Amino acid sequence: MTLLEAFIEIVSEWKDVFPQVRTTKRAIRQALVSLICLGRRTLTRIIWASGNETKSWSAEYFLHSRSSWSPDELFTVIANRAFNFCRGQLLGVVVDDTSIKKTGKKIKQAFLSRDPMSPPFHPNLRLGIRFLHFAIVVPLHRTLKVAARTIPIRFEEVSAAKKPKKGTKEYKQKMKHYKELKKTHNLPARALEALSKIREMLDLAGAVKKIVIIIGDGAFCNRRMFSFAVERMHLLVRCRKDLNLCRRSNSPRRFYDEKIFTPLEVLKDESIPWQQVRIFFGGKNRTVRFKEITHVLWQTGAKRRFLRLFVLQSTKYRVRKTGKLERRDPGFLLTTLLEGNTQNLLQLYFDRWQIEVNHRELKDTLHVGQAQLHNPISVPKQPALVVAAYSALLLASLLAYGPQRTEAYEPLPRWRGNAKRPSCLDLVTLLRKQIVENTIIQDEMGVHITFPRLASAAAA
Repeated sequence: MTLLEAFIEIVSEWKDVFPQVRTTKRAIRQALVSLICLGRRTLTRIIWASGNETKSWSAEYFLHSRSSWSPDELFTVIANRAFNFCRGQLLGVVVDDTSIKKTGKKIKQAFLSRDPMSPPFHPNLRLGIRFLHFAIVVPLHRTLKVAARTIPIRFEEVSAAKKPKKGTKEYKQKMKHYKELKKTHNLPARALEALSKIREMLDLAGAVKKIVIIIGDGAFCNRRMFSFAVERMHLLVRCRKDLNLCRRSNSPRRFYDEKIFTPLEVLKDESIPWQQVRIFFGGKNRTVRFKEITHVLWQTGAKRRFLRLFVLQSTKYRVRKTGKLERRDPGFLLTTLLEGNTQNLLQLYFDRWQIEVNHRELKDTLHVGQAQLHNPISVPKQPALVVAAYSALLLASLLAYGPQRTEAYEPLPRWRGNAKRPSCLDLVTLLRKQIVENTIIQDEMGVHITFPRLASAAAA
């Protein structure tokens, strides 16, 4: 089975998502060409690269604005197949938010937020759309010495509520409505809404007996997130070093102990012994030292819910072989899972970094969000289609060739001689080559793709 055949096999299951056969065919065509075209991924360039530049383009835009389909159902097919690669009782799901840059002032979902590329001493503002990204962790390092994959299973728009301008009509009523929207249109609230849907989706995929661990960064360590109560789901998030924690009081009149401590104090406390665990990170197994305290309480956050604290010692590293020896910052983690294998939990936290790899590949390689759409219905659906195609591509590579590089991929340049896992660019290059050579699949999909056409579409 080739990469193209495995990809077509996965996305062909989208036939139940779209209302018509021709709509399904059009969506699969857009998903495929959005991966292999060159340059900016605008919708007009996708149409040109597929060989349909002389036909009417209205239906290509109506796919997102008028056709009734849900982006969440695209990822249900992905989750059903990705679950087969996950072994063990714990199933990791990474959550993170990302912003896609926009320039159109008529896009209703776009709002000003901090530019992540701005320097820390001078934060800048940037117009963009915020998305909430969930990805399932595929632990490939358990059987092979390659890094884990995170395969996206949900990508939804979570823009903030816009504050009304002063001096407008009915300003007081709009301001009252704005304060109510702030309670529901924030990142933790939207994340909690998605958690129950993800649990149902994974149960349908066969993960009824698995415990789902939601792994997040400091943005998800707050009172709203720790108030959730979804069955068979637990949190594992990074917390601040100055968080006020305590124990259960021995007095029957008090629930919280009067003695308060912080994770930083636990790090410096020599009476608490260090423990060691082997974690696969950076291409090999490494020893990680940590401290663990169970049944801690966070009064202002988790209230009376018992938590588990991990303090990770700062690790040494060198930027280059002959460089200066430096140290990373220590890590502080809180989890609601009081019982469980410590190694598996910490391994899931270290695998959280792979979602940052997803963000880089989606933005730099696939240029997600560059389609010039202004319809409020189309704006969140087109990026979700591209992310679903990206997930299908990652799954297709595992089905066709496994997690490691094989002779099917293009030879590596000298500066990437040690790469064991194919990158997104490797997969796109191979997929582009196979679709150009396979005219039968091109005829079935209604496209005419050649290398000169891809180049001419990029120059248009």
